[in-house]
Amino acid sequence: MRAVIVDEPGDESVLRIGEVETPTPGVGEILVRTVASGVNRADVLQRQGHYPPPPGVTDTIGLEASGVVAEVGEGVTRWRVGDEVVALLAGGGYAEFFVVKEGQAIAPPPGVDLVSAAGVLEVAATVLSNVRVGRLRAGQVFLVHGGAGGIGTFATQYAKALGAIVAATAGSERNLEHCREFGADFAFDYHGDWVDALREATGGADMILDIIGAKYLELNVKALKKGGHLVVIGLQGGVKGTLNLGLLLNKSATVAATSLRFRPDEEKAAICQAVEQEVWPMLADGRIKPSPETRIPFDDVRDAHLQLASGRNIGKIVLTQ
Repeated sequence: MRAVIVDEPGDESVLRIGEVETPTPGVGEILVRTVASGVNRADVLQRQGHYPPPPGVTDTIGLEASGVVAEVGEGVTRWRVGDEVVALLAGGGYAEFFVVKEGQAIAPPPGVDLVSAAGVLEVAATVLSNVRVGRLRAGQVFLVHGGAGGIGTFATQYAKALGAIVAATAGSERNLEHCREFGADFAFDYHGDWVDALREATGGADMILDIIGAKYLELNVKALKKGGHLVVIGLQGGVKGTLNLGLLLNKSATVAATSLRFRPDEEKAAICQAVEQEVWPMLADGRIKPSPETRIPFDDVRDAHLQLASGRNIGKIVLTQ
């Protein structure tokens, strides 16, 4: 089968299309013919050599994809050949076929075509699971960094659907307007003093969903209310930061860092089930709108990574077979 191959870490030029062996589904797994693959920041990090897959997982990049079931392994009960699915993967999405555990594949969202569906599950699973970590409740203030990206666009709408007051950061007026369009009550330019702007507007955040990491660690703690929760899910701003533990203690706040990719299969299956039961109805009734989407042919995977890394992309990028 055709797949994206990375022979050694580097910039987007190291991505190439080549032939690899088609995987075989094991017990409790399905083989899916890929229709489209979501492109995520984690894919860029893996290409650069900073985010290797878990032991035993394929080196092929790709954490989410959609397609049609081509073969079912022993013990599979839900899926049949020909069923349409979206899948949460630990790797392997940038390929003509992928294998996934039965519980980490769910039906596409109602009314969403398979190509667009490829870019929904990973962000939905990431946001839902981490909002639970942050214990967000109706009436609380929620801040998401990178509000114009796939995660930020979805998180803004999901938090609003839960009844939260939502703030987002972005880096241009175009992106700030996007944040407002998708429901942010407040949108702050991260080039400015967003901490003071947030505290003046809301008194601070009860929960922060952060894709930046080290660069924003101290700032995020300053932006929290007493008893607030910072949940770090990305490291675009580095891996090593400083933290005023006295400030954290005085605020009785918490800092958590999570990775969806490395969670146990059973936990990921439970998250997928929660997405299907809780989030898909929100998409069906319009409480959550699909993010703006850029479709790029599979053979142009380098262009997809270049566009994502540019910082100018709004919404989601998907590779189409």
